[in-house]
Amino acid sequence: MATKIINKTVTEFSLRITRSFFVSSKAIHTNSALFQERSETLTNVEKQFPPTIRPPLPIIYSRKLAFPPKFKALRQAWVSNMDTVEEEKLGLIDLHPEVFAERPRVDIIHENVRWQQLYRHVSYANTKVRYEVRGGGKKPRPQKGSGRSRHGSIRSPIWKGGGIVHGPRSPTPYFYMLGFNARLNGLRSTLSAKLAQDDMHIVDSLDIPTDDPSYLEKLVEERGWGPAVLFVDDNDIMPLNITAASDAHGHYNLMPVYGLNVHSMLKHHTLVLTLAAVERIEERLLFHLNRNDAAAAGQKYRLDSV
Repeated sequence: MATKIINKTVTEFSLRITRSFFVSSKAIHTNSALFQERSETLTNVEKQFPPTIRPPLPIIYSRKLAFPPKFKALRQAWVSNMDTVEEEKLGLIDLHPEVFAERPRVDIIHENVRWQQLYRHVSYANTKVRYEVRGGGKKPRPQKGSGRSRHGSIRSPIWKGGGIVHGPRSPTPYFYMLGFNARLNGLRSTLSAKLAQDDMHIVDSLDIPTDDPSYLEKLVEERGWGPAVLFVDDNDIMPLNITAASDAHGHYNLMPVYGLNVHSMLKHHTLVLTLAAVERIEERLLFHLNRNDAAAAGQKYRLDSV
């Protein structure tokens, strides 16, 4: 009985497969005409909107790192695009662990933020000293005979309305130079924290197809990059479209790689780096971490430093 059921099932399945191979000529003619019509439509659309030419995927798979680490594993990150709203993974890039996988030092990050907040702070609070107060040209009372205390001028600091001895004098700058190693380690700690929290993204370039601000807004919303985004490239001359699109939004900012700092990275929710910016960041930070003349080069930063 079981053998009959199996034979019947196999026979029905074979007949279905056979029918799928044999289609009437009329149906084939109809389908070919429909396929030809759709092909012509797709060709016209492609002519109107030519596709973006990219190298074959993945464009990044591995690269030779300077000063390769001996005891730390490499970090990897996805490289995505900017020419479409929907995110497309273009490949993987290897990141140096000495730059992007350092243990975040919160104390060093705080030192950098405090330093940046203070070096641009100037106090304009001002008080008048004795010679700047109005009045007091003559002796207020005789030296002797009145029974009162002896005074020579009402501008004296012990008089009400007189001069202030140790009051603030404007302008008072609070600038000081933070140590070079503290600034270097602050960048490493912040970059590592951004990567660990998935708040750092790498793109092939900052080229977008339009200068419409709504396109950039939709792109950021689609990818969940947060309300404030910092775009970093290796050059201070940015692409025209993203410059015009980000100009309408005060929370989308562009920055060259030589201006990257701890305060700006923490102020923005998401950090977007180009491939060229990643190369430049690693090149400069690894150079200073492994240079032989670090003591002599940092001598000029030791004056008035903390």
